[in-house]
Amino acid sequence: MFRVIFVMDIFNRNVVLAKGGVRENYRPVSDSSVVCRTSAPLEIVGALRPREVYIADLNALQVKGPLDINAEIIREVSLKADTMLDFGVSFLTDVEKALSIAGTAVIGTETGKLAVIKDAAFKNPGRISVSIDVKYGKVLKLDPEIPEDPFEIVKLLNELPLKDLIFLDLDRVGTASGFDPEFLRKLAEGSLHDVLLAGGVRCMEDLFALNRLGIKGALVATAIHSGLVPPEVMSRGLENLKKSN
Repeated sequence: MFRVIFVMDIFNRNVVLAKGGVRENYRPVSDSSVVCRTSAPLEIVGALRPREVYIADLNALQVKGPLDINAEIIREVSLKADTMLDFGVSFLTDVEKALSIAGTAVIGTETGKLAVIKDAAFKNPGRISVSIDVKYGKVLKLDPEIPEDPFEIVKLLNELPLKDLIFLDLDRVGTASGFDPEFLRKLAEGSLHDVLLAGGVRCMEDLFALNRLGIKGALVATAIHSGLVPPEVMSRGLENLKKSN
């Protein structure tokens, strides 16, 4: 089943909309969304009813304001939808904190060390997602043990009991600029884990194209809020929606 995962970037307890990965320029989602008139996370989830949610806790990721300001609201969201949480994991204690309020902890190459990814995966099999974070065409990473080549990273991670991999193209986040199909096909072929795409989805046809490429899901926000991808695809699934159309 192809997974359509709803992305919520939360800052100061409100959902904001990404634009090209420039976090300082994020605006309240209610300013531009055609499917919701609120920026309150629980109200949005209640209205759109996604099965899965990916939350980026921007207070934690940017180290701005009280770092636990969003924790309670994230916990409440996780009671309504399967929730993946990214708040800039650097240490194993961060993983434990993330898993105390969400079902899945996301460890990005931008902040996480390979040793932490390995330890977290074996300690919490099936509850860790690794995000291969790319900006300006280069993998963002602090740890020299993490390869610079995304395909080498995938090969390395094949040995671990992960839930899935996320390919996060920060240059395409919020831009509806599409994606590189041949690159994604090779990435999916090389991975023993499900590969999800974050960034660049423009419309329903993009979701069908990703499915044909072997990508197992997409993290989507802008295309939902613009109305180009109907919210019901998040609850009914891509296959069921296609059958009814």
